[in-house]
Amino acid sequence: MTEPTRITPRTLKGFRDWPPETMIPRERLIETARRVYRSYGFSPIDTPALEYLEILSGKGSDETDKQLYKFQDHGGRWVGMRFDLTVPLARFAAQHVARLGTPLKRYHIATVWRGENTQRGRFREFMQCDFDTIGTISTAADVETALVIHDLMREIGFAEFTIRLNNRMVLTGLLERLSLADRAVAVLRALDKLGKIGPQAVAEEMVATAGATDEQARGVLRLAEISGDNDDVLRELGKLVEGNETGRNGAARLREVFKAVAAAGVPAERLRIDPSIARGLDYYTGTVYETLLDALPGIGSVCSGGRYDNLAAAFTSQELPGVGASLGLDRLLAAMEELGMVERVATPAPVFIPFFDKDRLHDYLRLAAALRASGIGVELYPDPKRLGQQLKYADRRGFRVALIAGGDEFASGVCQVKDLATGARQDVPLTSDAAELIIAVRKIL
Repeated sequence: MTEPTRITPRTLKGFRDWPPETMIPRERLIETARRVYRSYGFSPIDTPALEYLEILSGKGSDETDKQLYKFQDHGGRWVGMRFDLTVPLARFAAQHVARLGTPLKRYHIATVWRGENTQRGRFREFMQCDFDTIGTISTAADVETALVIHDLMREIGFAEFTIRLNNRMVLTGLLERLSLADRAVAVLRALDKLGKIGPQAVAEEMVATAGATDEQARGVLRLAEISGDNDDVLRELGKLVEGNETGRNGAARLREVFKAVAAAGVPAERLRIDPSIARGLDYYTGTVYETLLDALPGIGSVCSGGRYDNLAAAFTSQELPGVGASLGLDRLLAAMEELGMVERVATPAPVFIPFFDKDRLHDYLRLAAALRASGIGVELYPDPKRLGQQLKYADRRGFRVALIAGGDEFASGVCQVKDLATGARQDVPLTSDAAELIIAVRKIL
């Protein structure tokens, strides 16, 4: 008989599988994001992975248009896979806001796709954890966005991080002063690469792609030369856009947001006014945010966003200004792995019950059920194999506690509780409700 042709199992470049030891911490991050978002009153929504191509095209940048996964479906319609969650939100708001009302506060945790070059912490399929407020231009919404970012990073477990703030109106005002307003898109895209390629390369790109003169490029890059504490930067920024109303309004708004965020209790060392950040997407119009890990700044921003007051104009005549940010889940998880912050476990259940007495299956099932009823996750091994073999399995999976009982233990009413991290053991009375056992397990956990 002819052997079937085997297909080599492999994943596409820029895509990855998520085994339990990486999926478990990923889900914990998602659960943390949900908890923080909900604490501020953001409600969940979802949208399709596919949109009509016209919904997505031209909404981000030339680069995101090139990165779009697009194709014709069976009906001959051109469709695209969403490259972020903000453009689908603009479509969603225009379609449903009459029923939902404003302000609309939503969070959306879902997968997006971009056919971009892969690098450390960056993939072609990745998950975003967005939160946005639609329908208000209030500074309070801009402030709250920064507060959510701050609380989110703290809840994840970071103490040393920096939220960088800027306002696109400041950049627009400076470009107007330099007679570059009509080439703003190309200039700001180049400026957004400042941290990656440096000022000289950025200046050369502005000359090459935006047609800026050397003097104009140097004028834009003066933003990166502003130094000092936040008050110094704000003062110098005011001088840089002096005489331009757009820039002056942007600087005033930036000062207002910064002062309010600090007044709300965010430590000064976690906030930095950075007039050089632009955010690469074209739809931002006001406050923009980036969040860097102090220990790993090279990995890039792990939570970014901004204000976009005109994005929904493509779908409705109703004014639907918005502001929000997105946690870069997969990039952050890569950073946490690099920093040793990810516990390597392959099970979400902390307690393991070995099944080594084949005649006691019902007793094991009752014991597991009692612990689960108290809120403790338990895995019962499915086969009656040797105890040592099962304990090796438990060590590999990362369980915290093993409950060891055979026929003699059940008969005498005791159970051995083993701390798998330290190897410590203790015998605990085994009652019908497993109350003492539950207490012993909780002390270890």
